[in-house]
Amino acid sequence: MSAQYYVSPEQLMKDRADFARKGISRGRAVIVASCADGIALIAENPSGSLHKIGEIYDRIAFAAVGKYNEFESLRQAGIRYADTRGYSYSRHDVTGRGLASVYAQSLGAVFTAESKPFEVELAVLELGATADTDTLFSLNFDGSIAEMPGYILMGGDTPVLREAWNGHWASKSLAESGSDEVIRAAAMVLPGAGESPNDAGLLEVAVLERFTPSGSHRHFRRLDTPTIARILAAGK
Repeated sequence: MSAQYYVSPEQLMKDRADFARKGISRGRAVIVASCADGIALIAENPSGSLHKIGEIYDRIAFAAVGKYNEFESLRQAGIRYADTRGYSYSRHDVTGRGLASVYAQSLGAVFTAESKPFEVELAVLELGATADTDTLFSLNFDGSIAEMPGYILMGGDTPVLREAWNGHWASKSLAESGSDEVIRAAAMVLPGAGESPNDAGLLEVAVLERFTPSGSHRHFRRLDTPTIARILAAGK
């Protein structure tokens, strides 16, 4: 009878974490940031149909990096959770904090119990009345969750991306800037995205608008390529 190899729990968790981190680092980066007129979501994504950012509920959005099939299943589960809770109770009972907690439990359960962890990193964003009251939650592959002040950077070479992003905003206020300026800043620091209007097709962009012209309870607006190109051109 062959001998069974023993792997300590610590080593097993470390191996799973290293595996997930490598998968996530190979993904294209995403930046989400609160600004004066809402929350801007910008992703490196040349695909026009495989979205990395999307709407979950009235004032709640989702962004992700990593394996598409894994984070897409989580996005769909989040929509079902929000719709069921909003229908059973009240629309006000659907919150970004509640959704982030559900995602954290799911990711943690997969990380500890399944043979392979999810290779994903998520952001759950809830729009507030002002930039100071926006809530941005970052969720890691192991179910760890953190509320982030102002912005979240995910995927790619995060330390390099963070340095470039912080350098751009060193003398400016992110909370007092408009979404167009945030989109242009993200285009400058995202590797491979470019800041030329001709590169607009390499970006996926959406905004959770703080104020909607019609007073609709839905605030998520996805920007098409001509609109992104116009925003990039305005910064020249």
